[in-house]
Amino acid sequence: MNSPSIILPRKLESVSLQMEIYGEIRRLLTPYLAEGRPIAGDTVICDGTTVDSLTVMDMMVELEDRFDIAIPMKQVVEIRTVNQLADTISRLVIR
Repeated sequence: MNSPSIILPRKLESVSLQMEIYGEIRRLLTPYLAEGRPIAGDTVICDGTTVDSLTVMDMMVELEDRFDIAIPMKQVVEIRTVNQLADTISRLVIR
């Protein structure tokens, strides 16, 4: 069993990582925002923005480089929302 003094730093590290991931995704999607639509967790990447499939692939490569991960293509095709992308990156970083 982990003591509270170990759990709290891990939790804070996890929250910090999630915030960093969301920040990077927002940074990459901001130029493609549809007028007046904020980027939220449930934003559908290809529908809630003006992103095409080539831009999505470029974005994935940039995120892979930024977080030093490799997102398997079978997972890329299943990602639709910002939350799904952030969760996928988070799981791969933590491994």
